[in-house]
Amino acid sequence: MSDKLSYEEARAELVATVERLEAGGATLEESLALWERGEKLADLCQSHLEGARERLKARTEPEADED
Repeated sequence: MSDKLSYEEARAELVATVERLEAGGATLEESLALWERGEKLADLCQSHLEGARERLKARTEPEADED
């Protein structure tokens, strides 16, 4: 997995990973690998969202007066 994935790409992969886990039928090792991949994708999505929040906050908050 690349950290260069966009939010949309990471989210789509996360959804697919969760669906594979929910479908069952994977070995324990495969399930653990899917779980770990899902955790990384979720962290990447969260990072994208936090970055977007910060950018939005920076653009919407009035600049502090410098005295």
